[in-house]
Amino acid sequence: MFKETLLRAANEGAKEMVRYFNGQFSISNKEGINNLVTEADHAAEKAIFNVIQSDFPQHALLSEEAGEIIQDASYKWIIDPIDGTVNFAHGIPLCCVSIALEQEGKVIMGAVLNPFLQELFFAQKGWGATLNDKKLQVSSQQNVGASCLVTGFPYTYLDAPNGPLTVFEKLIRKGIPVRRLGSAAIDLCWVAAGRFDGFYEHKLQAWDSAAGWLMVEEAGGRVTDFQGNAYSPYQPHLVATNGHIHHDLLNIINGGEVYNLQSHQQ
Repeated sequence: MFKETLLRAANEGAKEMVRYFNGQFSISNKEGINNLVTEADHAAEKAIFNVIQSDFPQHALLSEEAGEIIQDASYKWIIDPIDGTVNFAHGIPLCCVSIALEQEGKVIMGAVLNPFLQELFFAQKGWGATLNDKKLQVSSQQNVGASCLVTGFPYTYLDAPNGPLTVFEKLIRKGIPVRRLGSAAIDLCWVAAGRFDGFYEHKLQAWDSAAGWLMVEEAGGRVTDFQGNAYSPYQPHLVATNGHIHHDLLNIINGGEVYNLQSHQQ
C-alpha cells in the first residue's frame, strides 16, 4: 500500500510539472539568492499532498514549500515537489519529484521521478533500487583520480575553508571531471545508477536527499556526512559514492590532497 501511494503521489506531482513546463507561470524568490519557488512547485505539492492525505491522513508531512505538518504518527513523508526548481524555471529538463517515506526516523522507501527523461527511480530498504523496474548497481571505479563526480553549490559560504569552491578547484585542477546538474535528487540517483562515481554537497535539506540517499545505499553504495559518520538527512553535509572511492573523497573534502591522476592509470 505504501509503494502504491508513493508512486501515485510522484506521478501526480510530475503531471503538474509537465503541465507547467515551458509555459507561463509565476515565479517568486524565497529567502536567499536564487532560491526560487514557482506556481508549479505549489501545484505539484498540492497534488502530492492530496494523494498521501487521502490514503494516510494520520501521517506527518515534511515538504519544501509547506514546511512540516506534524502528526502523532510513526510515519513521515519527506517531499520535494520539484527538485531543481531553477532548472525547471529556465526550461531545463533536469528536475524531478522526490518523495521519501520515513518510519520512526528511518527512511524505508523513496521515489524520484523525472517525467522529461521518463526515469522513475525507486528504492525500498532491504529490497534494492531500480530504474524503470531494472535493478540498479553503483559503479566499480576504484580510484578517485579516475572518477566522474557531481556536486552542487550553495549560494552561501562559498569561500569557507575547504568550502565548495576550494574542493571543486582542487578536483578540476587535477583533471577530474566534476559536473553540476542542479538537482541533488537526480545527482544521487545517477550515482546509484553508476553514471557518476561520487557526489558531494555542502548544504542540503532533508527533502533534497532523503529519497536519493536510500537509492544509493540500496544500489550498493555508501552515504555519510563529511566526517564519515552514518548519514542523516537532517544535517547538511553529504558524500555519496560507490563505496570504493569514499575514503579518498572524504579526505579531499576535508583538506587532503588529490591523488595524481597518472598514478592511477594502469
